[in-house]
Amino acid sequence: MSSTRRRLLIAVCVVTVRTTLLAYGPTGHEIVGGIADKLVANTLAAGKIYTLTDGITLERASVIADEIKAWDKNGVDDPNAFPHYPEHAKIDNQLRDFWRANPPTQNPTSPIPSHHWFHYTDVPILNLEKYSDGKTGRSQWDIVHMISYCVDVLRGEIPENNPRKITKPVAVILLAHYVGDIHQPLHVGAEYFNQAGPAVDPDKNQPGIEDEGGNTFILRLIRGTPGKMGRRGLKLHGFWDYDAVMANLPPLSPTLSKEERHQKIDRAKRNLIDRLVKEQPENWRAPANVALKKYGEFWADDILPVAREAHERLQFINVHQTLDQERTVMAGEAREKNAPDHVGYADWSAKTVRDELHKAGWRLADLLQQALTSTSVVASSASR
Repeated sequence: MSSTRRRLLIAVCVVTVRTTLLAYGPTGHEIVGGIADKLVANTLAAGKIYTLTDGITLERASVIADEIKAWDKNGVDDPNAFPHYPEHAKIDNQLRDFWRANPPTQNPTSPIPSHHWFHYTDVPILNLEKYSDGKTGRSQWDIVHMISYCVDVLRGEIPENNPRKITKPVAVILLAHYVGDIHQPLHVGAEYFNQAGPAVDPDKNQPGIEDEGGNTFILRLIRGTPGKMGRRGLKLHGFWDYDAVMANLPPLSPTLSKEERHQKIDRAKRNLIDRLVKEQPENWRAPANVALKKYGEFWADDILPVAREAHERLQFINVHQTLDQERTVMAGEAREKNAPDHVGYADWSAKTVRDELHKAGWRLADLLQQALTSTSVVASSASR
């Protein structure tokens, strides 16, 4: 599938699927996967990874978990249903089995989980806490648990013929995406509001309704480019998925054709990947006493303070209840505050996203290496 066609598909998904489930968009995910590809190059881990994926790179694999959401509309029984991966027929079939085992549903109490649930968790951020400190927003099918599940499949602790139909190839593909997801602050931490509008902490016996990862709030910036400040309907979640990522690439002329835009984005993305591979990110390693299957929880705890700051730098106004796909959610406006550090929200979020993508790429490489081999791929890569 061409890069242009993949991007058009994900653009369709953004319109038709609740965007709180689409972290970073294709460019952000591809940066994470591209970093990991370079870090595992010429290592034992690379051979095992690409054997499982039938040669699909981690950069390419990183967007598949979002691409298959296009199957939600009409199902997957048509072997030519878009997307399909005819050059990797075995994996195409396994992905369809995964979708069938985890079909989309709007029923939060369904005993059969939706594959959409696997992309996020909604830990309350009003009073900063760790993932294990409460229950609200967490579930056995959230991203923290699914990263652990995929790791156990790769290590043989969960058989490939499991109820979720996550085979080892599918586990690699999902991890290439989920590791990016869990480094998007609004995929981990959420604000909860009572019916009157003020923020509350539901883990402190204060019933509240969440902000859908910022998907139902319009972002109003007071600093930034005229284009961003003037955009109507800019969703807070979408801003983190796309705008904060693209702010790390050179600006694009509005006169460029779609193909020229894609070419320039790909070139800039490649340059950014090369730079982020050459330097280890700060504090990316998990402590030695953190088990591999607990890495997802460690990463969630690591980004929760960022998720809290992403909300604290904003003022939520006109907060009210609304319906989103038959679910009651809170909506309103998220207005940028004058921050004490005098850094605008757009600049702060762009640097934050760059740092998180950097860590995610290194962590993805390390996670897959540890799950599939017994030597440190990152240490080997850094010494080359």
